Amino acid sequence: MSTGSTVRAVTTHRLLEMKQRGEKIAMLTAYDYSMARILDAAGIDVILVGDSAANVMAGHETTVPMTLDNMIYHGRAVVRGVKRALVVVDLPFGTYQGDSKQALSSAIRIMKETEADSVKLEGGVEIIESVERILCAGIPVMGHLGLTPQSIHKFGTYTVRAKEEAEAAKLIADAHALQEAGCFALVLEKIPATLAARVASELTIPVIGIGAGGGVDGQVLVIHDMLGINQEFSPRFLRRYASVGEVMDAAFRNYIDDVKSGDFPNEKEQY
Repeated sequence: MSTGSTVRAVTTHRLLEMKQRGEKIAMLTAYDYSMARILDAAGIDVILVGDSAANVMAGHETTVPMTLDNMIYHGRAVVRGVKRALVVVDLPFGTYQGDSKQALSSAIRIMKETEADSVKLEGGVEIIESVERILCAGIPVMGHLGLTPQSIHKFGTYTVRAKEEAEAAKLIADAHALQEAGCFALVLEKIPATLAARVASELTIPVIGIGAGGGVDGQVLVIHDMLGINQEFSPRFLRRYASVGEVMDAAFRNYIDDVKSGDFPNEKEQY
């Protein structure tokens, strides 16, 4: 989020106010300046610089290969295009698990080098020490429970999480632990809608869902998925708001045809 703007910026406190008055929070991912600028101008509340960049920007199968330097590069580009939205940057795999000092160092680098507003970490009580240490430095933290893509090799599948009673109970306990530690918001990914609604009702902080039903305080999608740029990914929770991939394909084919035929550039398109 850019400073020095006359636009009333979205802050962590404003998100809390939105939850309290029942106003839903709209959140999407972005990874570059141009997309972030369009998103921000449209009025999006939160922009997530997700480690999903590993998938949609770099072509990796999982988010695991994403590095801290990668996230800083994308975060810095996004922040330059934002005047209003709250910008959250993912801490990538291997930069916070099991070592709270490393977690703090990673979070500080992101905040200093990108000028983003906050960071997001995946996990519950097992990463609570890292969450607390980052928060003690005054850095806002968004939590993430349910399907945690950085742990895909542990799960072995992207199927719905917390369908069994024991896992659901742990998720509820983790959610409360993250709130008590001081997280300003929580993402719940791909869990039963009834469970997500329960968590949202029990917590005072905003709960944002992706594949977690409509009973939460807001929604997030990956922008390449909802725009139809990435057409191979079509889970039940995804609504496509455009078919940008098809529009781009048609434009590229027309351009190629015009260049091959000599139609482009014409006399009006040259000096």
